[in-house]
Amino acid sequence: MARQVGVIVNRKGIIRHVILGDHHSILIPDISFYRRGLGRLKSLRCIHTHFNKNEGINTEDLSDLALLRLDAMVTVEVKDNLPGQVCFAHLLPPNPENQQWKILTFRHPRDVDLPFRDFIQELEAEIQKFQDGLSLKETEERAILVHASQYPRLEAERSLAELAELARSSDVEVLEKVWQRIPRYNPAHLLGKGKLREILMKGLYLGATMVIFDQDLRAIQLNNIARMVDLKVIDRTQLILDIFARRAQSKEGKIQVELAQLRYLLPRLLGRGTAMSRLMGGIGGRGPGETKLEEDRRRVKQRISSLERELKGLSRGRKERRKRRAKKGLPVISIIGYTNAGKSTLLNRFTGSKVFAEDQLFATLDPTTRRLALPGAKNVLLADTVGFIRHMPKDLRVAFKTTMEELEDAHLFLHVVDATSPYKKTEIVAVEQILKEMDLLTTPRILVYNKIDLLEKDTHAFNPEAVYISALTKEGIDRLIEMLVERLPEPSHSFVTIA
Repeated sequence: MARQVGVIVNRKGIIRHVILGDHHSILIPDISFYRRGLGRLKSLRCIHTHFNKNEGINTEDLSDLALLRLDAMVTVEVKDNLPGQVCFAHLLPPNPENQQWKILTFRHPRDVDLPFRDFIQELEAEIQKFQDGLSLKETEERAILVHASQYPRLEAERSLAELAELARSSDVEVLEKVWQRIPRYNPAHLLGKGKLREILMKGLYLGATMVIFDQDLRAIQLNNIARMVDLKVIDRTQLILDIFARRAQSKEGKIQVELAQLRYLLPRLLGRGTAMSRLMGGIGGRGPGETKLEEDRRRVKQRISSLERELKGLSRGRKERRKRRAKKGLPVISIIGYTNAGKSTLLNRFTGSKVFAEDQLFATLDPTTRRLALPGAKNVLLADTVGFIRHMPKDLRVAFKTTMEELEDAHLFLHVVDATSPYKKTEIVAVEQILKEMDLLTTPRILVYNKIDLLEKDTHAFNPEAVYISALTKEGIDRLIEMLVERLPEPSHSFVTIA
């Protein structure tokens, strides 16, 4: 037939797949459901024929070897229907030369005298020995972070630092950060195969369980990378959605998070993942695969509609509460700011509340409102809000629309800034950009630099328009209260009506 033939064999010598290719190549099937452990290879080797005497192990073979973590890639030359030269490629443990693989050549299959089981166990032992010296934490997930863009290095490092904080907030240990400056994105894989191969090798050596991309991956990119790389693959939006899912406590918060997750999932239901692969049949996936995919999409759309209806009901309840609150004539002060700036800690300091406050991104998800008595018998409502972040996922913004509408009722914003952040200027700009998009830039606001207890004395640049505090130690709180009294508008009928 003049076609290449291949087999996938496990360590017991049992053939798991038989592959019939064309004259030039074979296509390895989906093997993602086979075992994957810390420092372990796939327990599968691929053996296939080829017809070109000078070809041996080619670039595609080596890419498959690395990206799929195969035990070995073996090629057998065929000439006049008889076997000839055998090439045997295997991965290498970490080494000073940074070599990723080694290729052994034998004149004929009968010359292969490699005790394979002992050899492969030794190789895995060397990889695990390297990992034992890394002092890995006992976390469920360990990740390599990847940033690919046209941004200069400083901007890329800033974005990766924030991604690392997001990972930490989701209990993911960060093993490595990878940055690559690219003129344009690869439409199929975001990055080139060579870079993906390098990332996977790092993942194997370091004991990674996942790769987190700083960019939002399109459906086709996410699917292609997940199929090529033998690690879990997620993007920035998925990571933020995971954090929100962990933090949501109220019914409304949980609905909003599920709605955002489903909106993110719907365009990515391509039917080519591990779960779908065994249902696909025919060219383009005829038969039960098509039915199952359409059924999944229909169910997701139905669930989205159901959640939207439920959210509208809760939104009506929220509007009624806001109307009742407005009738009491109490001014509303909203605490806004970048995530992890210390907004909840400030609310607790002002009101004596015990709202959850932690040194994590998005520690607060469900908004909280408390009454605050200011000097001069002036009562106000103080509202804590969800933290802002650069490149906030669109699906989250839409899902949390009803929550963000609370900001429209505010008569004054306390814009809290983390004074210790090296990126505070860009964080202020990011918050103001969101306010601009919501048409709220005209609302009066006080700029509050928090966490000054963590700074060296006189190291922060003084801004006469701002107030410097420590919500933890109370430093500067009295001055902030004075500014609140000065800046709050006097009670009037405007507090009685609500849009």
